[in-house]
Amino acid sequence: MKTVFMNGLGMHLHGEVPVDGSNAPELNLVAQDLSELTLDSFKGSRVVLNIFPSMDTEVCAASVRRFNADAAKLPNTKVICVSMDLPFAATRFCTANGIENVVTGSGFRSEFGDKYGVRIVDGPLRDLYARAVVVIDEEGKVLGSKVCEQITDEPDYAFVESLLK
Repeated sequence: MKTVFMNGLGMHLHGEVPVDGSNAPELNLVAQDLSELTLDSFKGSRVVLNIFPSMDTEVCAASVRRFNADAAKLPNTKVICVSMDLPFAATRFCTANGIENVVTGSGFRSEFGDKYGVRIVDGPLRDLYARAVVVIDEEGKVLGSKVCEQITDEPDYAFVESLLK
């Protein structure tokens, strides 16, 4: 069981993060318009999953803003920002921050966190997602994934960029 930390407190994750070369687990997220968001929706494009606890935290908001700026420069790549935030909160955040180049996906009625090994099972953030990135190619294969050991750290943007070159 993987452990992530927040202010020195260890929190455990359920499941395993997808490994390089494996088939990406299916997505079953909720889009801002309440429709179902699946990996098939992005077939033929590379996909970056920017996974985090909530857009209502400074570090998570910073990652959404950064990936929004980066997404416009990444050819044939879609960025999905995934959290347990309700679609209504994601819409509010994106509208208020001029976020137009990423898609948001809510896990509030899905098994995403368990399928991707990012659901926190104990501690004060129980049932939210750990901070992680998963990069998927056009065929649905995982190019790479990385969980931030410190949940208060931003994701490794250079890691993502290196996989997309």
